[in-house]
Amino acid sequence: MLRDYTREVRPTLLLAAPIIVGQVSQMLMGVTDSIMIGHAGAVPLAASSFGGNVFNIFYLLGIGMATPVAIFVARARGAGNASDVAEYLRHGTALGVLFAFAEMLVLGVLALQLERFGQPTEVNAIVRPFFVLIGASILPVVVYLVFRQYAEAMGHPWMPMAIMLAGVALNALLNWVFIFGHLGVPALGLTGAGISTLVSRTLAAITIVVWVRADKTTRAGWPTHWFAAWSRTRVAEMLHVGIPAAGMLFFECTAFAFSAVMAGWLGTAPLAAHQIALTCSALTFMFPLGLSFAVGIRVSGAIGSGDRTRLRPIGYSGMALGMAMTAVFGLVFALGGRVLASVFVADPAVIAIATQLLIVAALFQLFDGWQVTGAAVLRSITDVRIPALITFIAYWGIALPGGYALGIRGPFGAVGLWSAIALGLGFAAIFFAIRFARLTRESAFARAG
Repeated sequence: MLRDYTREVRPTLLLAAPIIVGQVSQMLMGVTDSIMIGHAGAVPLAASSFGGNVFNIFYLLGIGMATPVAIFVARARGAGNASDVAEYLRHGTALGVLFAFAEMLVLGVLALQLERFGQPTEVNAIVRPFFVLIGASILPVVVYLVFRQYAEAMGHPWMPMAIMLAGVALNALLNWVFIFGHLGVPALGLTGAGISTLVSRTLAAITIVVWVRADKTTRAGWPTHWFAAWSRTRVAEMLHVGIPAAGMLFFECTAFAFSAVMAGWLGTAPLAAHQIALTCSALTFMFPLGLSFAVGIRVSGAIGSGDRTRLRPIGYSGMALGMAMTAVFGLVFALGGRVLASVFVADPAVIAIATQLLIVAALFQLFDGWQVTGAAVLRSITDVRIPALITFIAYWGIALPGGYALGIRGPFGAVGLWSAIALGLGFAAIFFAIRFARLTRESAFARAG
């Protein structure tokens, strides 16, 4: 029995490694921005925290809407059905682009209403151009996500990883040019970071589309008729997974985003500290998140090939790997929080608060690695409605009201906000694991979804 589980570890890690690097690279754009903006001052760092956290809601919704591409392409590939592979790529791309345009419209409206979030005056004074620029990047972001999910489901995760690494390097170079003013360009500060992000993400999207079309292995699933009529069945199938998946990520992301808003109510220093701790924990979260994509792809492939006896070994070994990864990062946060905070900013007040938040983050890292892989395996067996409800309770029923009670009405400040998020993560992790155990019993599996 144990051997059935341990032998799934190696193939999962082999698939996960480049996906993790790609996820970390995606996040490194934000980390690079935070570090370079932080050296421009605490106010620009706080403004990037506010604008970036609002944008991240839409970014994670995009991930959710791209998720069905990986699930259904992996199933079709496992079943050896090349025509289905192409159709899922075509439908996934069209749905993703339409969704991205809708998100851009909403972001444009929000750009005119940023003052309503109650942030410090000095933050509101500089945030709008940055927000508009990163908002415009949502279209290339979603296109990149769709084609990356496709390539990974086809068993080719290395080139998307390389493309994203190149994007990070380009973003850092452009930040140096536009934030601080080099090569004859005026110093644009926070706005310069927005320009760098938009250019880097656009080039990454163009590059991955060109590669998928040109590569002899990935182009096997390239649709021959991109503008043929849509299949209502496929659209419904993908939306059945994509909408709840986006909803789950929305509930989680808003817990952090509105915690950032509440941190802004506490002042500029708590908001900047929140951004530092969130940037560090979001970076380490990319490791179990990348792992979860690999676990989900492998579960979907097992379903496509008809080998359902491997679902539990793949799923539970993936959850264990996620917890092991985050335990290591939690130890780093607990022991080295002050050093990490000092990398971002020199303000002693910000460093002190961020150090406390990283200690709390060390605790919820364990739950985060567990819950993200649990959510992924449930999506892969197309069980999405109950997990979406669990996520809603975890973040909107526990994390947000708990954070307000502990951090705003109570005496714990930013630490209270983060402690409530940890409670929500723990709730989700436990109930995802229980749900997976129930549904992977032979008698129950057919009812999933």
